Amino acid sequence: MQRTISFTLNGQPARVATDDERMLLWVLRSDLGLTGTKFGCGVALCGACTVVVDQQAVRSCSVPLKDIAGKHVVTIEGLASGDQLHPIQEAFLKHHAFQCGYCTSGMILNAYALLLKTPQPTHAQILEHMEDNLCRCGAHVRIVEAIQEASGAVNGGAL
Repeated sequence: MQRTISFTLNGQPARVATDDERMLLWVLRSDLGLTGTKFGCGVALCGACTVVVDQQAVRSCSVPLKDIAGKHVVTIEGLASGDQLHPIQEAFLKHHAFQCGYCTSGMILNAYALLLKTPQPTHAQILEHMEDNLCRCGAHVRIVEAIQEASGAVNGGAL
């Protein structure tokens, strides 16, 4: 059904008039021009499309727009504060926790959601939380190291 959906996007009010069954991924990329969220598998298995909705990591390829009405959505474009990268982004850069970069925004947002819930996760908690985000380049060890470093950086309230 065509209707206008209102929500908060990266800290700003957003309104989109479209089919409320359209997936959030396509609204973000096509309607709002936020192309940091990537299409991977289209069936919520790879994590490339991960965004944070009300502090929970979700696969935007499987979330209809109607399900985010009134909620708060954070994409990779909204994580930094102006020119200041978020500590998770800084840690990913420092640890070279990416190669091709295609999965990186989904990895970062999944890690961000983990640190919102568990500010100082154990190594095992990081592995478990990140297990379903796929990186075909094989940067998993560096990704875990970056999250471990970021958890120390954000513990002082940077999140």
